[in-house]
Amino acid sequence: MSWLDDSDDLDDEYEEYDESDIRTRPNPKANRPRTKRRPAHDDAQIGRVLGVDRGRYTVMIGEDTLEERTITAARARELRRTPIVTGDLARVVGDTSGDEGTLGRIVGIVDRTSLLRRSADDTDQVERVIVANADQMLVVVAAADPEPRERLVDRYLVAALDAGIRPLLVVTKTDLADPTAFLSHFEGLDLRVFTSARDGMPVEEIGEALIGHSTVFVGHSGVGKSTLVNALVPSALRATGHVNQVTGRGRHTSSSTVSLRYESAAGRGWVIDTPGVRSFGLGHVDPENILAAFTELAAIAEQCPRGCTHLPDAPDCALIEAAERGELSETGMARLDSLQRLLQTFADKAEQGPGR
Repeated sequence: MSWLDDSDDLDDEYEEYDESDIRTRPNPKANRPRTKRRPAHDDAQIGRVLGVDRGRYTVMIGEDTLEERTITAARARELRRTPIVTGDLARVVGDTSGDEGTLGRIVGIVDRTSLLRRSADDTDQVERVIVANADQMLVVVAAADPEPRERLVDRYLVAALDAGIRPLLVVTKTDLADPTAFLSHFEGLDLRVFTSARDGMPVEEIGEALIGHSTVFVGHSGVGKSTLVNALVPSALRATGHVNQVTGRGRHTSSSTVSLRYESAAGRGWVIDTPGVRSFGLGHVDPENILAAFTELAAIAEQCPRGCTHLPDAPDCALIEAAERGELSETGMARLDSLQRLLQTFADKAEQGPGR
């Protein structure tokens, strides 16, 4: 027998407390619940990022069409942790008219074909993304004022080959010094070299190498990189500087990375000018890829035992044995020294362990 009787007296007694007719707000803030789902943005247009300035991106829409235009865009909130750099192909929505005062919104990045990076130093795991989707790197170095640095060029080459980018080399100020001894350091490499002087800048020759390519220009401050860019792209108006006679260092004139279109009767290409740097860390590079920058040594290293470090104390290293037998030229010995210096940096970092 139930302890409740069949009467409805109990329900009637508490009827005044019934809340079934009270309206409730599902969200006190009157907002839709947060979701990880994002709109597909099927109407997004693809544009090339030409430059970045304080959170605003200059993007070219409709490249090589009658509707080509340059717009300003901001980054969508969901991309706040995604680096967007010069050279990226961005998916843009919103106002893409390019009219004054309008602002588009970058909602995605097309898969990159390459990514050039550097770190502050060789032990720094925090990488700085320089440019995306470049397929060539033009290294600019002066024959004098400032003096050329083989080790810095080696680092550029390593970074380029690690990123799958073809390297080129321009030696400026050859009217001040003969670059022959410097260039001998790079003999045996698959490296096209241009030479430039005050009264003879090979603008057309270099320009031909830029057609159909996206080429990032890199170099030490004061080597004449901005002067070369201005000669290739007269509308660039990149600031130029001089070398301090006391310190031998150049003054940073280019403060940001920017894409500039190279145009000639033979075709078009992209010049990506970067700020001058005095160091180029390789903390992000896989040490196994470094050997690829030393083509002539890589062929000999194929005879090394598995896991060979190629360092001076490496047992049975084919490179060291070739050097001891006198089979490496003077240039080859210099290249081996450069390779071992880079590899030793990574070996020291490994011994220090993570976080050091």
